Amino acid sequence: MGKQIGDVVEYVDPKGQSHNAIVTANWGADSPTASLNLVYVIDDENSTDQYGRQIARDTSVPAKAAQPAPGRFWRELK
Repeated sequence: MGKQIGDVVEYVDPKGQSHNAIVTANWGADSPTASLNLVYVIDDENSTDQYGRQIARDTSVPAKAAQPAPGRFWRELK
């Protein structure tokens, strides 16, 4: 079954850093290789604002199985 809005996945950013991320949109319905829109908390402790640690968003992020590059993909949490 595909990812639903609000599900948590692992996002590997373009630098190869892993983040827990929340799904905000699914562009592949029930496909396990769907592209997702994600939001995650920035790792830099100095990146804060009045709400706490800042967040980042990424859109149309492909599943690991559909991404030959070593970063910018999502996969199931380990």
